[in-house]
Amino acid sequence: MGALDGRVAIITGAGRGIGREHALLFASEGAAVVVNDLGGGQDGSGADATPAQQVVEEIRAAGGQAVANGDDITDAEGAQRLIQTALDEFGELNVLVNNAGILRDRTLVNMSDEEWDAVIRVHLRGHFMPLRAAARYWKDAHKAGRAPRGSVINTASTSGLFGNIGQGNYGAAKSGIASLTTIAQLELERFGVRVNAICPTARTRLTENVLVAGKDGGFDADDPANISPFVAYLGTADCPIAGRTFYVHGGAVHLFQPWALIDKIETDHRWTVEELQKEAPRLAETPFNLGIPWA
Repeated sequence: MGALDGRVAIITGAGRGIGREHALLFASEGAAVVVNDLGGGQDGSGADATPAQQVVEEIRAAGGQAVANGDDITDAEGAQRLIQTALDEFGELNVLVNNAGILRDRTLVNMSDEEWDAVIRVHLRGHFMPLRAAARYWKDAHKAGRAPRGSVINTASTSGLFGNIGQGNYGAAKSGIASLTTIAQLELERFGVRVNAICPTARTRLTENVLVAGKDGGFDADDPANISPFVAYLGTADCPIAGRTFYVHGGAVHLFQPWALIDKIETDHRWTVEELQKEAPRLAETPFNLGIPWA
């Protein structure tokens, strides 16, 4: 018996890297998987159906159920076709893993309009479109008296929640995804849907220049396969976690605390600029305990 027996999952960006590992593990745990991947380069250019189909063939060779899908998840009609693929092939949709992403790193003063728009489109719009299509299906299922026990796992990043030089476009999109996760949970819980997000650190095409494979034969903390077990757990029917964002790396799962009020200045009348010049500077000295694991 697998932890995901009977569950139907869509995983975007599942042709390579972390998404591929998600698809393989989900299938090994009994899920039927829609492997979505446009097959573009790490900057989003081009298209190639081969990676998604190869993952499907690998899953089927191991006795699992999978089908490839090459729709553009940033397109409303493409996202709807993606959801429909799961329904047509497997008769249900239980899990949506939004994982697809690209990079166009550049400092703000050097970033082009196209570099900004492309990253925001693939990450933020590419999360919204499948999420909206899945949410509409789950809303209708709930109204019809069915309970697919939907689960959404979004992919945010510490580049957004902690910040990273040269990734204003990527970080802004990823912070937006974390906020979208919080709001989607508030809206969709009435339909029996859980929405969570992860911020993974692993070696992929997007990070291979930074995270190099170790040679000592020990535990490889940067192996992308380390991320997938927690994602699979979040996708199980009875997982109680909802509306949370996690940092996942190696064998560690860290829970983020969302934005919180930690200090204030206050008066019983409207502030004057002169008063603020006297009182507000101490807010610049309030320490933040971000809990950055690698700090």
